[in-house]
Amino acid sequence: MISWVAERYSVHPQTLRLWEREGLLNPARSRGNTRLYDEETCERLETILALTRDLGVNLAGVEIILNLRDQVERLQEENRQLKDLLRRHLEQRDRVPRYHALVQVEERSIQAVEEE
Repeated sequence: MISWVAERYSVHPQTLRLWEREGLLNPARSRGNTRLYDEETCERLETILALTRDLGVNLAGVEIILNLRDQVERLQEENRQLKDLLRRHLEQRDRVPRYHALVQVEERSIQAVEEE
């Protein structure tokens, strides 16, 4: 809840609400519309605090940095999926269908091939 997060991170609840309005944070909501900060949202908050408190980055800079970080994560996931797809394709390409290993087709005849 917002009061717990505000106390834990020494941030005023209004600051958390502002950052939510600015789109920097997106806590989940309960049925009663109470803000619920999960681990991922708290990690994002820690990043915002490190950027603003420790590095002096303003909110516009924080937004750019977070957007770039999100984009890098999406691209890394896409890269992982492409690598998996390529690996599976290469594995399938290198497999020889069993019927190729059992028979040899020559002009108008089929002959059995000895296994190696």
